[in-house]
Amino acid sequence: MRHILITGATGKVGAQFMRHVLQSQDHEDVAIRALCHNRIPEPHPRLEIVKGNISDRDIVRNVMHGITHVIHCATCKETADDVIDVTVKGLFWLLEECRTSSSFKQIILIGGDAAVGHFFYPHPAPVTELQKFSAYPGCYALSKVLEEVMLEQYYIQYNLSGCCLRAPWIMEKDDFKYTLSFGDDVFGGPRWRDLVGPERADEYRKTNAVPLMLDPNGQSVKRNFVHLSDLVESMVVALDHPKARQQTFNICMDEPVDYQQVADYLRQTRGLPAVEIKTPYWSTWLDNSKAKVLLGWRPRFDLKRLIEGAWSYQRSETDPRHVWYPG
Repeated sequence: MRHILITGATGKVGAQFMRHVLQSQDHEDVAIRALCHNRIPEPHPRLEIVKGNISDRDIVRNVMHGITHVIHCATCKETADDVIDVTVKGLFWLLEECRTSSSFKQIILIGGDAAVGHFFYPHPAPVTELQKFSAYPGCYALSKVLEEVMLEQYYIQYNLSGCCLRAPWIMEKDDFKYTLSFGDDVFGGPRWRDLVGPERADEYRKTNAVPLMLDPNGQSVKRNFVHLSDLVESMVVALDHPKARQQTFNICMDEPVDYQQVADYLRQTRGLPAVEIKTPYWSTWLDNSKAKVLLGWRPRFDLKRLIEGAWSYQRSETDPRHVWYPG
């Protein structure tokens, strides 16, 4: 039987992976232990909830007892006071327990394209898993680099079994719609309102205009995304997969989202106008070929499905929109 520890179990990725496993008849042999810091998930017969901070070594030592697999989702955004404790110390304690555990089999790290610069730097060629680390300014991107480096060193030092699933911006429900908002309800960045000013932003909101992001040369930006369901599917596939051992995989849509194509599609299907906005950001193309070839994984979401899913999503009163962190 698999005994899986999930860190960050109430975050977007951890919670969805947990629901998928606990609700699927294909995973009835799986028990989950959720390490939670602030929020608590709904109870389930195969779910054990442990509340504590991942930076506490005693907590990590106790929560790792009898664990066969670790899904490490816990992270920080731009919270400099916490990032070293969670990212560096927390992962270090996990890896130390993994390497000395008699039951341990595999750790899966949910990484991010922040480790290779996201859209902050120009990438003239597709970004593969061999791309040099290039954190953009801020502590979050640096933390994603440190995570991958630590995991890779444990492969070298102790022949640890693990893999990193490197994801770009993760979308679910109506997230993508709110990435294009000129209001304060915008999800993540850029904050279009800050770029154009409040008066123009209010005018754009009245017409339901969408931003068309341009790079410094005036070209439409191509930006990488992944839908939450596709990421979770890759996590399930990677569990105990022999070709996942000590590998890093880009987990993303087959093609990046082109903001010109987004503008064209929304104009054609919903009559929405677009506003060109020049930014300091650059196009990137995250290459997911390795995951497709070695794992047999395929993303199901393309641009059309991403847009239609976001615009057609209807929230119920029991499903309020929560943004626990900026991006």
